[in-house]
Amino acid sequence: MRIALDQAHNAWLAGEVPVGAVIMREGQVIATGYNRPITTHDPTAHAEIVALRHAAQLLENYRLPDCELYVTLEPCAMCAMALMHARFKRVVFAAPDPKTGVAGSVLDLFSHRQLNHHTQIVGGLLAEPASKLLKAFFAERRAQLKAERDAAKALDDEPIPVGQVIELPVDDGNN
Repeated sequence: MRIALDQAHNAWLAGEVPVGAVIMREGQVIATGYNRPITTHDPTAHAEIVALRHAAQLLENYRLPDCELYVTLEPCAMCAMALMHARFKRVVFAAPDPKTGVAGSVLDLFSHRQLNHHTQIVGGLLAEPASKLLKAFFAERRAQLKAERDAAKALDDEPIPVGQVIELPVDDGNN
């Protein structure tokens, strides 16, 4: 999970929501990924999907039944179904996602016995550092947006002189 947290930091540095993922098989790192939907203009480029694509290419198979995923945030429905389709053995997540998490927070897609594959779920591993990272990112993002709004408002509040002569500097060729 610490590698996944490092990947989440990479996402933050790229201006993305800080979520990172690592795929392991038999104790070895197979692939890593971090959120990239903004920078790639791809709504499917969640950390889990990025790592899943790399692992499938490296292992030359879309089914990865011996693999485990470690991710810093509870998977969404899209990622959960991709992981089940790939036949992942286990998914371990750090922080719960009370808005879109489907490993127990909003729904529990992994518990549906009607589905043909059953992935083991473990939640809460290093939840505190993952949660702190997400909270810090969104606090920074809100502060940045507020500063931008305040700057725009300050420009709007400046009176525009009407009917006043404004002398412009003359370019004498030395500039």
